[in-house]
Amino acid sequence: GQSLGRIEFDRVWFAYAENDFVLRDVSFVVAPGERIGIVGATGAGKTTIINLLMRFYDVTRGRICLDGVDVRELDLRGLRRLFSLVLQDVHLFSGSIASNIRLGEQGISDAAVEQAAASVHADRFIDPLPGGFSSVVAERGANFSVGQKQILSFARALAFDPRILVLDEATSSVDTETELLIQDGLQVLMAGRTTIAIAHRLSTIQNMDKILVLHKGQIRERGTHQNLLTQRGIYHRLYQLQYKDQELPAGLE
Repeated sequence: GQSLGRIEFDRVWFAYAENDFVLRDVSFVVAPGERIGIVGATGAGKTTIINLLMRFYDVTRGRICLDGVDVRELDLRGLRRLFSLVLQDVHLFSGSIASNIRLGEQGISDAAVEQAAASVHADRFIDPLPGGFSSVVAERGANFSVGQKQILSFARALAFDPRILVLDEATSSVDTETELLIQDGLQVLMAGRTTIAIAHRLSTIQNMDKILVLHKGQIRERGTHQNLLTQRGIYHRLYQLQYKDQELPAGLE
C-alpha cells in the first residue's frame, strides 16, 4: 500500500565500533508531512540518524519504524524507494542533463524531467544551453556552478517523487541570487512531504515544524526555532555561533 511517511525512532542506540555509542537513547516521531530539522555540532550524530533510517547500518539497540513497521522487516529496495536523499555532494556523471535528473528510472518521462526542473527553476540555466535538456554534462559536472548542481539535485529528487525527503544541506556559500533560488527550490521540494533535514541554513531551520538539537549523541532540546531560542540553551549557543550572521537586515525580509 501507499506509505504515509510516519517515522519513529524508538530508544535508538548505535555504535560504529563496539560500545563507542554515537547515538544514545534517541527517540522522536515525525508525523506524515511533518518537517523535522536536526542541528548540532560536528560529530553530534546527525549523519548517523540518516544512515540508520536508510539502513546503511542497523541500530545497535532500540528500533526505527516506518508507518509502524520495523525497517529491518522491510525489503531494502522498497524501503529506499520511499526516500529521496539530497546530499551535500552532488554527483553528476557524463551524460545528458535529462539522464542526470532521471538517474536511470525509465518510468520518468521527458515531460516529468522538464517539469521537475522548471519547478525548482533549473530551467533558467538549462534552457539557454544549445542542447537544452540533451546538453551533455561535463565530467563530474564541471560545467555547472556549485549552486546549479544543488538545484539539479532538487530536480532529481522531485522527478523521483518520494514520500520522504532526506536532506543533508550543503554548507558551501553561493551568491545571493542562487541562494534565493535554492531556498525557493527547497520549499517546492518539501511541500507535502515528510522531511528530515540536517539543516545549516537559517531559512531552512525557520521553516521546520520541529527542531531536534543533538549534542554528543543525545537529543538535548526540541521545539521550534523561536521557542528554542527562548530556552537560551544549546540551540541558542549554536545560533549565536552559526546562524545569527545569516539574519537578513530588517529591510530585506
